[in-house]
Amino acid sequence: MVKKFFILAVIIAIGLFLVPYSLPLIFALITALLLEPAVQKLQRNYHLKRIHAVTAVFSLFLIMFGFVSYFMVVILVQQFMTFSQKLPSFLAETTEVVNRFIQTWESYSSSIPKEIISSLENSVETIKNLLLEFATNLTQSIIHYITMVPEFVIHFLVYLVALFLISLDLPRLKEGVKKHLSPRTEERVTFIVTQLSKAGIGFIKAQFLLSVITFLLALGGLLLLKVDYAVILSLLIVIVDILPILGTGSVLVPWGIISIANGNETLGIGLIILFVVITVIRRIIEPKIFSSNLGITPLAALVSVYLGFQLLGFIGLFLGPALVIIMEAMIKAGVIKFSFKL
Repeated sequence: MVKKFFILAVIIAIGLFLVPYSLPLIFALITALLLEPAVQKLQRNYHLKRIHAVTAVFSLFLIMFGFVSYFMVVILVQQFMTFSQKLPSFLAETTEVVNRFIQTWESYSSSIPKEIISSLENSVETIKNLLLEFATNLTQSIIHYITMVPEFVIHFLVYLVALFLISLDLPRLKEGVKKHLSPRTEERVTFIVTQLSKAGIGFIKAQFLLSVITFLLALGGLLLLKVDYAVILSLLIVIVDILPILGTGSVLVPWGIISIANGNETLGIGLIILFVVITVIRRIIEPKIFSSNLGITPLAALVSVYLGFQLLGFIGLFLGPALVIIMEAMIKAGVIKFSFKL
């Protein structure tokens, strides 16, 4: 018994060591498990051979992925072109706001003690240095990510090839794993994997629904405010909302502040109100959408999302619900048991 546990510990240690080098293969395995219900459905309903069903599902996956990627790239390019066209006027407006602030400051600075003026000037200098450092780091990060494109393409090609091969051999892989499991353990593992597959599909559905709701709210608000390029800007807000760290506030709040400072109070206040409305509605419906699609209670979804974000940041938004789902699946499967009373 001790020897078996030692061998298992060594295997787990080796597996954890290889995880950082095997991410494309791990993602391919997860994707194959998520696509497996569709493959089995094609086999059952249309009596297709495994290779034909896998080819059909894999091709559909490629088409959908390519369409979404193309759509996002086109939106980003259009938004960049629109922004570059408006950049001169935007910089002119920003410069006008800064000049107005400087004039106001000069009119009041004569009656302010020199110590306060010196402190404020030091603060402005610090902020300027921070912005310069941020711009430098941003430029270096962009260059770094551009240099990673060839490596990403290689990893992505490995992911696609591995996805097709794993999907094709998934039944044989399952049989190979079953040989090393007892009937009871096999039943538990099958139950847990099934629950996690359902939760994975549910998580994708939940994120899609939240993105659609955010898009509709942003589009409705921008149309009410009579903003040009409302559709493109709404899509940009959704894309930024999905990205790590960023959110709808990173677009709407600075835009609103600049609009107010530039004298367009109606647009600026409207944008800030739109941000508040989107944030409040998302916080209200997010637990319900997660719970209905992931199979956990609204309270568990709210707590897992909040604590995950507080402890781990953006990654915690995914890991929090995932850990709750795994724990719940293991409890239902009898892997984890609680039998204490107070």
